[in-house]
Amino acid sequence: MIDTLLPPLYIRYLLKHYTKNIAVILFGLSLLFSSIDYLQQIHKLDIPTNAKISYIFYKWEESLGMLYPLALVFALIMTKLSLVKNANMVALHAFGYGKRRLIVPFLFVAFMVHLFFVGLHTTSFSYASDRAQHILQNENERYDVNNLFFKYQDLFVYVRHLDPLKQEIHDLTLFKVSGYRIDYIIKAPLAIFDGHYWNAKDATLKTLIYKDGVLKRYTVSHTPTIQTLENYKPKIIKSFYEGSVMTLLEAVVTWSLLQTQSINSDKVKASIYNKVILPFFSIGLVIILFFSLPIHGRMANLARSVALSIGLTIIIWGVLFGLSRLGLSGVILPELAILMPVLLFLFYSFYLLAKEG
Repeated sequence: MIDTLLPPLYIRYLLKHYTKNIAVILFGLSLLFSSIDYLQQIHKLDIPTNAKISYIFYKWEESLGMLYPLALVFALIMTKLSLVKNANMVALHAFGYGKRRLIVPFLFVAFMVHLFFVGLHTTSFSYASDRAQHILQNENERYDVNNLFFKYQDLFVYVRHLDPLKQEIHDLTLFKVSGYRIDYIIKAPLAIFDGHYWNAKDATLKTLIYKDGVLKRYTVSHTPTIQTLENYKPKIIKSFYEGSVMTLLEAVVTWSLLQTQSINSDKVKASIYNKVILPFFSIGLVIILFFSLPIHGRMANLARSVALSIGLTIIIWGVLFGLSRLGLSGVILPELAILMPVLLFLFYSFYLLAKEG
């Protein structure tokens, strides 16, 4: 009964070998990356041993998120090379399994790995690079932000001190502006975030009264609590205005918030595309290389084919990674830097898949 629910044996065989190769290659690449980075920065790491271990761990986390698309492609090359050398690929074709059927396990695993890392980017996994940088600068406990000034809808906001951990703002000032005129000013010594709004405590409201466009007088009132800055989460404020990284969920909320205020959100969109869209190039490469690599050694020089495949993968990854950096810096629109190249690449790969018949 259980056997009938399991996928066919050839699928389980390919799933097992491809998954194992992904794990081995990803662990090796990420360990190499974090080790090289540690050796480059060792002269700056005059810190306790536990902090050094934390630094290596955070750089390892960062490398996992950056290098897993390469691991997906390298594992495909390694798996197919093993199948070809052992004549298993010829045997699978001899049993009547075409390339389109044989590629399904590889695409399934690659897509699931991508979904897994997208899920990780909704957690504190995304903060790894920031945490490593704070340790490198001996600022492991620096979380607060000072002297922020930004626009929220029709309010201009000044924050003297933001503590994201306590979710508190000290000395909050809000200016309500209509055209070139200030309608009122709210000042509060403390504001606390309740998960949806900032509650300004012991707030002073100064309302400006105009007549024929000329300021005549103002009134002052005191309010125990005023709710303001809806959905402006502490981490979003800190991340966006300090330039640090955000989780995927924080980036989506920030993008939505900036859209409603008609504020340029290209950098935030680029961050979302970088985590969700960019790694799809590896799935396209899996398709292209699976169809391009020979099914047995007599058809071509295997060493040359593998070398060309690895070189092509690194070049494509390097170009797309460079374009994504330009998108994240705001130099190029994220749609042109990330979305369009990946979509064109996927279109070509699925064209090859459909053409295979």
